[in-house]
Amino acid sequence: MIIAAVLLVICSGLTHAVWNLFAKKSEEKGLFLWAILVPSVLLLLPSSVWEIAAASLSLEGYMLIALSLGLQAAYGLLLTETYKHGDLSQVYPIMRGTSTLLIPAIGVFFLGESLSGWGWLGLFCIIAGIFIMSGWTFGAGAAVELKPVLLAFSVGLCTTSYVLVDKLNLQHLSPLTLLEVANVGFVLGITKPVLKMDRLKEKLAANWKWIAIGAVLNPGSYLLFLYAMSISPVSHISPIREIGVVFGTLLGIFVLKEAQGLKRVISSAIVALGIMIVAGFGA
Repeated sequence: MIIAAVLLVICSGLTHAVWNLFAKKSEEKGLFLWAILVPSVLLLLPSSVWEIAAASLSLEGYMLIALSLGLQAAYGLLLTETYKHGDLSQVYPIMRGTSTLLIPAIGVFFLGESLSGWGWLGLFCIIAGIFIMSGWTFGAGAAVELKPVLLAFSVGLCTTSYVLVDKLNLQHLSPLTLLEVANVGFVLGITKPVLKMDRLKEKLAANWKWIAIGAVLNPGSYLLFLYAMSISPVSHISPIREIGVVFGTLLGIFVLKEAQGLKRVISSAIVALGIMIVAGFGA
């Protein structure tokens, strides 16, 4: 089962990095993120409402769903702002790295999971590589980069929170229905600013090909991760998902032509090493 979970998570990381590349390249980032999720929201809504109604959830269960909705809404708003202010190869590692550190620690200390000494070593490699990759500086120019770094860190906190909440939600809901909860929350968070945009239909028509691809990759990425999380401890598979950091960095350097290419390629190799250690010896 662990091999299947690892493969699912690696595919999740790749698809996540690709749709984030499209989001960064888009001129209207909020519109792109909104448009790629609306199709799956409409498609999954009937079956998800039926499942939630038939589940006979307790008040706690409904509160967890509401919390997931709220966290996804905040995630959507913060992600839109982050890509307005920072390079993909800078902010993407920070966003993903925050959850890389926090989720396994919380899984071990609060959810009763375990991680071997090798697993912690691999986790340290991932975090060290992400820190280097982020381009963090402490010199006189550090203030210039503070806003994208803080925004990316906030996105990482949202990711950490909704992954842990969704791990609990999987006790009552299927991965497909939980994906719909995530998508609805994300869309609700950014709908108001999107509907205020000028020439909305014209912009959608001009970018429909990228939107169509993103509409498959975005929900598909989290669905793959949810299935993996349903068959494996979150402390083991969450760090492996950060292979997306490597993909995201390489896409930022070679597709978007972002700076500091050599340093970020080397640091992505450190991340990949950490991921292999966690995947092979983390249990």
